[in-house]
Amino acid sequence: MRTMSRSIATTFGIAVVATLVVSHANAQCGASLGLPGAVASQDLQPLARLQVAPATPSVAGFDRIILGGPSIVGMWEMTFVSQNNLAHNPPIPDGAVIDFGYSQWHSDGTEFLNSGARAPATQNYCLGVWQQTGRFTYVLNHFALSYDASSGALNGKVNIREEVTLDRGGSTYAGTFTIDVYDPTGTTHVDHVGGQVTGTRVTVNTTFP
Repeated sequence: MRTMSRSIATTFGIAVVATLVVSHANAQCGASLGLPGAVASQDLQPLARLQVAPATPSVAGFDRIILGGPSIVGMWEMTFVSQNNLAHNPPIPDGAVIDFGYSQWHSDGTEFLNSGARAPATQNYCLGVWQQTGRFTYVLNHFALSYDASSGALNGKVNIREEVTLDRGGSTYAGTFTIDVYDPTGTTHVDHVGGQVTGTRVTVNTTFP
């Protein structure tokens, strides 16, 4: 069984693997991780045109939406790119791909990610919740479990947070992400990375995103 001292790169299982072959736990859903507390709670009450969607169940405060214009709801091709991780051990160069894949943001405030940088045996699906904080801005709080591919034992818990801005046409979004890795108990912090996230909407006409 792999220990929590293995590299975050092993967890990601991506192109940046060669750079990350040192001590730290598996750290992604695919490669997704997040930083607890990186995104402060937002008070949506002052926002103009704020309404409660009648058909939307109240789920942890995610029942409030800002009407009009494009929405984050839908399917997205997403990419996490490293930024300001040169102090990481080992250093991760700016521009290195941390994770990629497909995510779905649902109208009930939940989110689902299929990570392309993580092998299914180590768990490449993970779940999140999101909230709209402005006309085009959103925060995501996402959790993942990591498993040892050989033994099947849980070897890490991961929190991924994003702050993103949807473009006015609703076809792309961009923002920041943080990934924090914890031991299997969820009490010992093992690793942290951050960077830029981008997404491109997948539609019924998308052929190869």
